[in-house]
Amino acid sequence: MKKRKLSFLEIWNMSFGFLGIQMGFALQNANASRILQIFGADIHELSWFWLVAPLTGLVVQPVIGHYSDRTWTRLGRRRPFFLTGAILASIGLILMPRADIFVAFLPALWVGAGLLMIMDASFNVAMEPFRALVADNLPSDQRTLGFSIQTVLIGIGAVVGSWLPYVLANWMGLSNEAVLGKVPLNLLVSFVIGASILLVSIIVTVVTTKEYTPEELALMEPDVPEEPEEKAGLLTIFSDFAKMPKTMIQLSWVQFFSWFGLFGMWVFSTPAIAHHIYGLPLEDSTSRLYQDAGDWVGVLFGVYNAVSAVFAFFLPVIAKKVGRKTTHVIALITGGLGLISVYFVPDKYWLIPAMCAIGIAWASILAMPYAILAGSIPARKMGVYMGIFNFFIVIPQIINALIGGPMVKYLYGGNAIYAIVVSGVSFLIAAVLVFGVQDVDETGQQTSP
Repeated sequence: MKKRKLSFLEIWNMSFGFLGIQMGFALQNANASRILQIFGADIHELSWFWLVAPLTGLVVQPVIGHYSDRTWTRLGRRRPFFLTGAILASIGLILMPRADIFVAFLPALWVGAGLLMIMDASFNVAMEPFRALVADNLPSDQRTLGFSIQTVLIGIGAVVGSWLPYVLANWMGLSNEAVLGKVPLNLLVSFVIGASILLVSIIVTVVTTKEYTPEELALMEPDVPEEPEEKAGLLTIFSDFAKMPKTMIQLSWVQFFSWFGLFGMWVFSTPAIAHHIYGLPLEDSTSRLYQDAGDWVGVLFGVYNAVSAVFAFFLPVIAKKVGRKTTHVIALITGGLGLISVYFVPDKYWLIPAMCAIGIAWASILAMPYAILAGSIPARKMGVYMGIFNFFIVIPQIINALIGGPMVKYLYGGNAIYAIVVSGVSFLIAAVLVFGVQDVDETGQQTSP
């Protein structure tokens, strides 16, 4: 038995929920730092507050992957998990910018940080099964297309989420003025809209997508014996980790430096651009001009996501011509140079080309490693290995969260622009490491599970 090829519309609907997930994720990435600053966080503390997000991902993703591999309900295997994650993430989106309403019980800063943790954990619950769903449902020759379409939807959702606060403030007239402890109205409304679209898009995927049953997937791997039942517990995550395919180990280093750079960009872009480009003093985090800088960062994040959505359409074509590895190398180098160029641009409008370059890298980061990885993983363990692969996304974020703030304070003199430059260098290192990766689908060789 072989997996049937899906139509473009079927693949689109299967990944449509990622549009809402990424819209919420974009709202978080572009605005969480300034929301925490509004609630009283210092610039060097920002990465520490962001630390809870990757820590939850480190635990949540492999556990969700393990159980989604072994779950079958009326909703299927993966769908119950990303529906639950979407509901919890929506609650977090609505409550995080309103953390001040809990001030009678706890400081708003700590409530906001806690809600950031819940929100990110919920995004992780939703994201991992989506990655596995694409690998489950598509034959190997459609996986690059599947992950590319997923990247397109991620880009569209991220553009809407990133630009929404700017649009509401500048086109719809909602206030973006903040005082210490109170989030601007345009952010409050943006997060509510994001939560609503997240739920609707997930429901579209749940309603329109059919999953293969465990019996059908077993027929697609007739020569692979099932694990003994007594060994199928949660602790098998550790044995699976120890037996990672060779390709996965090689990709782990590429992922490490890619996501180390991304985390630095997400956490420090607003203060870096506010101080380096807008010329604001380092201690300013609540002025109207600082909020304008924050809204502009949202626009810039929308630009790189828009570019990634467009570029993702070309990824399958480019990868077919030059290979997936070479495609990823070119994209990472382009993004790295874009990040480094932020230091040299003369004004905020010159940041747009830099973000276009970053968008090319972002498109490839979201698609190429997963397309390469899927060919080296046995279908019966797709979920758990996609979850374990997330280790190499969250561990670099944890390390950056621990050292990024102190580096800004003590090494960079409080100027976060140097954290952006380091992110660019990290991308370039990732590009070099791609050369050591074995793409099983392209070489025709097999790696042990």
